[in-house]
Amino acid sequence: MTLVQGLDYTSVFIFGLTGALAASRAQLDIVGFLFLACLTAVGGGTLRDVLLNRDQLFWIADPGMILSACVAAILVFFTAHFLESRLRALEWLDALALGVAVPAGVGVALGLDQSWPIVLIMGVATGTFGGLMRDVVCNELPLILKKGELYASAALVGASAALLAAKFTTDSLIILTVCGVTTVALRAGSIRFGWCLPVYKSRPPRQ
Repeated sequence: MTLVQGLDYTSVFIFGLTGALAASRAQLDIVGFLFLACLTAVGGGTLRDVLLNRDQLFWIADPGMILSACVAAILVFFTAHFLESRLRALEWLDALALGVAVPAGVGVALGLDQSWPIVLIMGVATGTFGGLMRDVVCNELPLILKKGELYASAALVGASAALLAAKFTTDSLIILTVCGVTTVALRAGSIRFGWCLPVYKSRPPRQ
């Protein structure tokens, strides 16, 4: 298994957990759990692979990815009631998943020798699109759109950190670790300490 495949498997499982937690908050049945877990787990990677015109979508090339998401769904179905706050657990798991999925997207793009703007876009898309789909289906305000939240911005900075690291080393493990740590640190700071971007505030028109 390659490093990128390992990252894909990890992000699929963790994002699957977040999709299942969203299903538990919506009080869905087991089929709803499986659907939301799989949708969240493979959404970002699917968009990445389609845009990069890869030979096969990553979960079609390796159906074990879907199995991993289903395991996550079943696990949450039987254990979610033990959590004190499923929303809080979802936010922290989502932050962890973001820190794994962004390096996966960056790694695939770098492996295909894409230009730096495409590397950034693939990192952000892989990290955020599954969660976006999850929140839209559950009729929730997507995390990516919450006021000032360091979410897409955390993914963007993480992908940028990977490009910067690539200037100094060709070791993909170092490059993707820098990407993941940067992404998680920023997202965790937003959750724990309220780090945020400035938001637009309307002003009265000039007379």
